[in-house]
Amino acid sequence: MPTNNLTPEQAAAELKALAKEIAEHDYRYYRLDQPTISDQAYDTLRRRNQEIEAKFPNLIRSDSPTHRVGSAPAPEFEKVKHQSPMLSLDNAFSFEEVGDFIGRIKRFLKWPADQDIAFMAEPKIDGLSASLIYENGQFVLGATRGDGVEGENITANLKTVRDIPLVLQGDFIPSRLEVRGEVYMSLSDFEKLNQQRQEQQEPLFANPRNAAAGSLRQLDSAITAKRPLYFFAYAYYSSEPTGDSTQEQLLQSLRQWGFPVNPHVRLCLNQADLETHYQGLEELRPTLDYEIDGVVYKVNDLALQNRLGFVGRAPRHSIAHKFAAEQAETVIEDILIQVGRTGVLTPLAVLKPVFVGGVMVRRATLHNKDEIERKDVRVGDTVIVQRAGDVIPQVVKPLINKRPVDSQPFIFPTHCPVCQTPVTQTEGQVARRCNNSFDCSAQAVERLKHFVSRNAFDIEGLGEKHLEAFYQEGFIKNPVDIFTLHQKKDLLEKREGWGKQSLENLWKSIEKRRVISLDRFIYGLGISQIGHVSARLLARHYQNLDTVLQANEEDLLSIEGIGPGMAHDLMAFLKDDQQQKLIHDLQEQVTVELYKVEQILNSPLQGKTAVFTGTLNQLSRSEAKAQAERLGAKVSGSVSAKTDMVVAGSEAGSKLKTAHALGIKVLSEEEWLGLIDKK
Repeated sequence: MPTNNLTPEQAAAELKALAKEIAEHDYRYYRLDQPTISDQAYDTLRRRNQEIEAKFPNLIRSDSPTHRVGSAPAPEFEKVKHQSPMLSLDNAFSFEEVGDFIGRIKRFLKWPADQDIAFMAEPKIDGLSASLIYENGQFVLGATRGDGVEGENITANLKTVRDIPLVLQGDFIPSRLEVRGEVYMSLSDFEKLNQQRQEQQEPLFANPRNAAAGSLRQLDSAITAKRPLYFFAYAYYSSEPTGDSTQEQLLQSLRQWGFPVNPHVRLCLNQADLETHYQGLEELRPTLDYEIDGVVYKVNDLALQNRLGFVGRAPRHSIAHKFAAEQAETVIEDILIQVGRTGVLTPLAVLKPVFVGGVMVRRATLHNKDEIERKDVRVGDTVIVQRAGDVIPQVVKPLINKRPVDSQPFIFPTHCPVCQTPVTQTEGQVARRCNNSFDCSAQAVERLKHFVSRNAFDIEGLGEKHLEAFYQEGFIKNPVDIFTLHQKKDLLEKREGWGKQSLENLWKSIEKRRVISLDRFIYGLGISQIGHVSARLLARHYQNLDTVLQANEEDLLSIEGIGPGMAHDLMAFLKDDQQQKLIHDLQEQVTVELYKVEQILNSPLQGKTAVFTGTLNQLSRSEAKAQAERLGAKVSGSVSAKTDMVVAGSEAGSKLKTAHALGIKVLSEEEWLGLIDKK
């Protein structure tokens, strides 16, 4: 029937049928490589769909095939908070480290050392993590991993990835489903894309991962649609029970719903199986048309995964066993000293450019003075370089037989190369540092970069080059100046590349961060040894900024995960007059939110502080602590008047005596298990 003769009801019915039919042909063509109709017939179906949508734009479906070709450019990506954090994995670089990982699991679960654990071994795809949300089987939201807590809404771009189903298949589909996986580009498609870009005199992508990342972060999804992207699913979170009790069954459910799952996953019943599969994938790796950089081992039993939980930024139940780093031979042309935001002097080798693992490497870290002396690395040396974990370039060793006859040892500077302040070394540390933290321009610029970074204040529009230029020209000297930058609006408008619209976008980005979470604020200060994980530990413990500022070393050391070095550096930071002024001035510009600890309904431990001492028989100490934290308690390493309860196992020592002396409630292991069973 001609489009003009269709009623809205007829149009809606035909669009529904076309969406289903075209999706089925896409699946057969892109996934099975078994098309059942000609290209001409397929194009006819798509044209019919487009004609009806043009006539009835209000009837365009969420699973419309036109989403696969992109939509109008978006002004910017919105932020999306993940329902559960998208955390990264710990890495292992040897079978010995894998054995240590398995041993930690057994100790946590209090299992015998000779008891086997079944794992699913899955190739680690070198792509970009993505989260897909489905409601009643319809794809409604897609986001990047971001900082693990908050990502970017790239729904329109993900809809163009033909491996990602817009509507789920199967009989049982949860009402709300989150699927996680990796978006990647094949090696053959990457080569074709770079060839096209070279012909069009456009910059080449460094590797397939960068190409995939650049494609997914296009504001114009029509550009993304032209890029050949693919998807492998590896996990899901459901609003209701699915009946899956193992990772193996979970992957099968993903397949049934229509998601591609890597064909090289394998159930391994013990460590020997893991080693065999790892070696097999390492041999297979060069033949694959996509990049993998290791194998992920996940405890197969989902109930055990839940028991094991997380520690810091990573799950206890999984680890990424990385492949050996690729190496190459090149020459050190110079050694530079880089001054970081905390004043640490890091030597960098300037290399004759060389390809390592598909990336052109021009610089590599030499770590510190002691490492240079230990390896005896010199300017002019021919060296072996590698990308550690396939990411960070480093110098492995010099080739002494190729050393120039006039070679001289490298002399590490005694003064900061930027501000000429004498270099100091803290006892027990290898780092040499410049302590001129506020008047050393290198530290000031690096501190600004850290302040606006993704895990800190996350201010878009202030990239490294802009910050360096603004610092040199006096617009921004410290983080407070960012929030008063609008006062220099007239001067900024005269600068090349800063028109009214770009400045307006910058003001909006800055204004968004005038309210900031406590953990981001702490991390943004750039305190030595305080990363974003430890910043969250501090935020969870103290919950507001005023309490953090009043912290003492004894209390800091009672926080699980905060060691003596962290506590020392944090106290030194908080006692410094200039840092105190910086915090005070920032408080006049921004509001630091109270840290909201997740409220566990009916939990007898919510808001309580617990201490564990002695040997527990039914649980490991680690699992007991993890249970307490999951139920809303703080776990402390020492007993004080602030402690609410002490759980004492056999052979409890001084902590139990202190608890009795202070009149603090003491629980046996049985009483503890009875208490948490009430939840």
